[in-house]
Amino acid sequence: MAPIIGIAPCRTITDYLQAVRRAGGEPRVLDPARDTAQDVIGEIDGLLLTGGGDVDPTLYGQSAHPSTKTVPPERDRFELELARAALDADLPFLGICRGQQVMNVASGGTLVQDIPSEVAGALTHTVEAPFNAPVHEVWISRGSRLWTVMQEQLEGGETCHVNSRHHQAVDHLGEGFDVSATAPDGVIEAIEQPTRRFCVGVQWHPENFWRTGEFRSLFEGFIAACAEK
Repeated sequence: MAPIIGIAPCRTITDYLQAVRRAGGEPRVLDPARDTAQDVIGEIDGLLLTGGGDVDPTLYGQSAHPSTKTVPPERDRFELELARAALDADLPFLGICRGQQVMNVASGGTLVQDIPSEVAGALTHTVEAPFNAPVHEVWISRGSRLWTVMQEQLEGGETCHVNSRHHQAVDHLGEGFDVSATAPDGVIEAIEQPTRRFCVGVQWHPENFWRTGEFRSLFEGFIAACAEK
């Protein structure tokens, strides 16, 4: 049977569902009104946290920047509980955009709240359309889990071009995380916990490429880890 992948709901859920199915997983969209983190973790083989609005900065000890646009508190609560439960259980875990930020905050990390005003010489990190437009390159750390699963996509052995729709990013790392990719301006583009079965976050949106397959190997690596017992 295909591994069951619990996916946090979001406005653009279709591309996540298709990316998981193309990689061999069976998606299950989680319901914050019905599901509890502890019950869900025992019923799924992997967790995927999706993109969306900003994490409430009070959850990592900061006041809000004027540009911060938070989501309903129920989403923060549900996804932070899911993230912590997945980490406690060493459940394979993939975080995308906001999902990466949630996994970092769940582990005690913080976020850059506004890249344009807080990062000197920042590149453009927000291009809304088309969703799969390459915006900038990322440099991936050799030997990382991300580098291993994306060998076929890497240019010159360590770079690839990504789309980008975010104004926040990981700042101080949560406990146990390493940086596995950065943009040329120094913005953290991927994190991972190397001692886990699979625990990777990326700041771009690989799900938007499910039709053309540029990042299929990332999803395949995640699904393969979910299939291991």
